[in-house]
Amino acid sequence: MTDWKEIATYAVILVIVLIAAQHLNVVVSGSMEPAFYRGDIVLVEKADFLGIHEFDVNDIQKGDVVVYDAKWFNQPVIHRVINIAQINGTVVYEIKGDNNNASDPYFVTRDQIQSKVVTFGDNLVVIPKIGYLSLWLRGL
Repeated sequence: MTDWKEIATYAVILVIVLIAAQHLNVVVSGSMEPAFYRGDIVLVEKADFLGIHEFDVNDIQKGDVVVYDAKWFNQPVIHRVINIAQINGTVVYEIKGDNNNASDPYFVTRDQIQSKVVTFGDNLVVIPKIGYLSLWLRGL
């Protein structure tokens, strides 16, 4: 018979894994090469994770790599902020993949930004190639 301590341990491990999974994004394209590659995993902090604001979207700066809800693509996009402007009093971000020739087709507003890739010093936190299994399972 399983005792309550073992069940509690499994429950805590499950919660930790679920929280950690919410802070890892699999890279699905080569648009950000050489910063990171398809199949890499990036560590992110969330703009709103269960009511906790791990970073302030108002503090996004040129050069930050963000994950945002793209109006032009059916999945979140991970690209770099290359310019910040105001249009009719609204702050907008011009965003571009490092490996792309042109900026993303639409400006991005603060409410579209979900996450920001974590940096350690000046380096993005990237776990190479581990996401290939996820891409394969998702048929990407």
